[in-house]
Amino acid sequence: MHALIVVGHHDPQSLTHALARQIADGLASTGHRSEIADLASEGFDPRFGLADHAVHRRQAGPPADVLREQARLERADAVVLVYPIYWWSLPALLKGWVERVFSNGWAFDYDGASIVKKLRGMKVHLVGVAGADSGTFERHGYGEAMRVQIEHGIFDYCGAEVLSSTLLEDSEGANPAAHLRTARTLGERLFAGCEAAA
Repeated sequence: MHALIVVGHHDPQSLTHALARQIADGLASTGHRSEIADLASEGFDPRFGLADHAVHRRQAGPPADVLREQARLERADAVVLVYPIYWWSLPALLKGWVERVFSNGWAFDYDGASIVKKLRGMKVHLVGVAGADSGTFERHGYGEAMRVQIEHGIFDYCGAEVLSSTLLEDSEGANPAAHLRTARTLGERLFAGCEAAA
């Protein structure tokens, strides 16, 4: 099986990138393939512009860079987003990727009256890298806000299914070894349920 690992971090030496590589290694160790979409190094432009607005209004087809991303998503049996949590949400690079790629007509159809979810069957795993601890997230409601915003507001809106959401907390203070092990295990188990069903 094939997973698309989307990394929303500008620094290739970051913990976020190391986690993505561990997920890929875990997948490879169980005989699965992966592709890492390094949005920053690939130069993906996250700015939603006039061309994207025309797509939303169904006045034009998607730009070439958006079509490439949609094709990568269509080839994948699962999608894994790996990202630092900035201001209790996705970083701008990844949020802009979602805004441009998950477009009207591809991810959903909206005719002004009703919504058709077009990504039913897409399986999603979220890996958020947090500087704060889980207590901070729960105490202030940030965890629930992120679930509503990302899991429900983005993926459920389009019909995609979030199979796991992993919060790797205290990333700036803790030894990263435990987080790297968690990422490797996630990769090893990513398609475990699919194999049993097959």
